[in-house]
Amino acid sequence: MSTAERGGHGHEEQVIHIDRREFKVPGPTITGAQLRQLPSPPIGPDFDLYEEVPGGEDKLIEDDTVVELKNGLHFFSVPKTINPGR
Repeated sequence: MSTAERGGHGHEEQVIHIDRREFKVPGPTITGAQLRQLPSPPIGPDFDLYEEVPGGEDKLIEDDTVVELKNGLHFFSVPKTINPGR
């Protein structure tokens, strides 16, 4: 049975990381909103989600951002509001 016959259409699972935790997700793309749901508990609206860009500026991932999945992508969440001195 071919990949297409199994309904996979050639989209293999990709291994990505969110906040240093590993997740296996089917490709080829995923939205920011879907990424937020992978961890348990999900990443709440009071946090921003970023894709790590080695040697470049990290990319803010909005809920409607479509990310092309590749093995080894890393994402991290940070509070939207940082209160210095707390």
